[in-house]
Amino acid sequence: MAIKDRVQRLKEETRSKILDVSLKIVKEDGWQALSIRKIADAIDYSVPVVYDYFENKEAILFEISMDGFRLLQEKLEAVVKKYDNPEEQIKALANAYWNFAFKHKEYYQLMYGLGMPCCGAGKMKPEVNAFNDFVYDAIEQVIEKKKSNQDEACFKTHAFWSVIHGLISIMIMRTSDITSTMNKKVMDDTVAAFIKNL
Repeated sequence: MAIKDRVQRLKEETRSKILDVSLKIVKEDGWQALSIRKIADAIDYSVPVVYDYFENKEAILFEISMDGFRLLQEKLEAVVKKYDNPEEQIKALANAYWNFAFKHKEYYQLMYGLGMPCCGAGKMKPEVNAFNDFVYDAIEQVIEKKKSNQDEACFKTHAFWSVIHGLISIMIMRTSDITSTMNKKVMDDTVAAFIKNL
């Protein structure tokens, strides 16, 4: 392997290590505990080395959030391929989104700014809108089938996401006094009613 290739591979490995260690710190101690100093200590490098790869902590947070959006997009794509019926797609998308939020809570908090500033404002990429895009397509198909008002598709998509995200946010921010089964039932009933009323 040429020296140039080896140096490039080492750079990519170090960059990945910084992101992996950052997420590990967050899973153990929460987002508020993350700092450039902690990252540098954890990878056994100096602080300036971390700054060679990322301009600041916000740049690291942005990259981690994009990893989260890509992971969510993969899960949503798998769900959409599984069902031909748009009503079933809407239900499955809601469930996949719900499951992602609780299986990957740290990602979800960062992606949507729960209890912390949302990162990456003004740098949005297509993955960020994957959930809304998939839901919009399914809603549009249902509306077309029922011969409802096509102009409502965008509004209905936003309303749908608002309800699902709201329930998840309540669960993530107030887990001590709300049971997960109650909120999941509320979501399931809401999704069923929503589809019926499209």
